[in-house]
This record gives sequence, C-alpha cells and structure tokens, in this order.
Amino acid sequence: MWLNYPNNPTAATADREFLERAVEFCRRNDIILCHDAPYSEIAFDGYRPLTLFEIPGAKEIGLEFHSLSKTYNMTGWRIGWVCGRAELVNAIGQLKTNIDSGIFQAVQWAAIEAMNGGEEETKAACGVYARRHRLVADTLNSLGWNIKPPRATFYVWAEVPKGYDSIGFASHVLDQIGVNITPGVGFGAHGEGYFRLSVTARDERLEEAMSRMRKLRL
Repeated sequence: MWLNYPNNPTAATADREFLERAVEFCRRNDIILCHDAPYSEIAFDGYRPLTLFEIPGAKEIGLEFHSLSKTYNMTGWRIGWVCGRAELVNAIGQLKTNIDSGIFQAVQWAAIEAMNGGEEETKAACGVYARRHRLVADTLNSLGWNIKPPRATFYVWAEVPKGYDSIGFASHVLDQIGVNITPGVGFGAHGEGYFRLSVTARDERLEEAMSRMRKLRL
C-alpha cells in the first residue's frame, strides 16, 4: 500500500488515527506499507507531520521514503532515501538493482552536505512558502473561494468554479489572463473538479499571477 502525506497534489495531512488504521490494516493483511513523505519538513504554523514510525507496529511492515528535492531544493537531482527494517530495505535494493542505476556520486556528496547543515535554510524556506500560501488564499477568497492556507507542502488545492471541468477551467485561466494552473484530473480521475497552484515561483512572479487572478472573469 502506498500513502503520501503531506500530500501532493492536495496538501492534505494525515492524523494519527488515520495512520494507525493503515498500519493495522497492513499488519492484518500482511501488506508492506510504503509511506512517501518528501514534504515532512515543509510545514507551517507549528504543525509537524507525523512519521509513519511513530505509529506502534509500523516498523514491522513499513517503509518510509524521503527526498531532498523538497527539503533542500534539489529538484531534478532525483536523490532521496528509504528507511525501514533491513529485510524490507533489502527487497527495495534488489528491485532497484534490476531496474535502474545509482545516483551520480557528486550528487550524493552534495546531499550529504545538505543534510549536515541545511536545517536553517529549510526553516527560512518554510517561512517564505507560508507567506505565499496566505497571498494565494487571500486572492482566491476575494474571488469567491473559501480556502485556508495548507499546513504543509507548497501547493494550494481548490475546487474549480461551477460550470467548468478542471481542464476547461485551466484553459479559461490561461487564455484569459495568461496564468498556468494545473488541472486536477492530471493526477487521476479523483482529481476532477479541482486545480492545483504551486507557490515555488519567485515572489514577484507569484504576485503578478495573483494580480492577474483578481481580474479573472468567471
């Protein structure tokens, strides 16, 4: 079973009860629970995402995956890690040996350097993301949405207005004001009816996009 919290694309977070139910289900059915947690450090306003291994029994059936792409802005370098019981990690190693190769060693050294002293930069980045989240939420709410800034990740997930599907709304926004949003259906059938915004653009670009959004005619 694969889980991903804090979640991309929805920015949803998982509470302890949810993770306890997932662990119990996997233990009962002899399933490996793989928790993809690259946004574990991108959180705001005192919220700290749970690690899977805080849940009793998770170590017996769980693997947790992390990435330096989000925490240390190493997107594109494609480096991360997995932790869990040795037997489960060895199974991942056997699989990867047969389907891909190792990361370029210079990137591995860069990752070590980041993990040995990048906490303050990550905290500073979270402050920037939180401020940008508020800008996006305030802008959308001024146009009739009712959303709250998320507690984690650098995405905003919102419903499309009535009368649109997600691709139609994304096309309307792009054609009318030149702002590119991501249609939710691109993440699967359950994403239909939603769109995603990212707050990773520079401040001036995001402010320009939100200024344009305020001129949007629905």
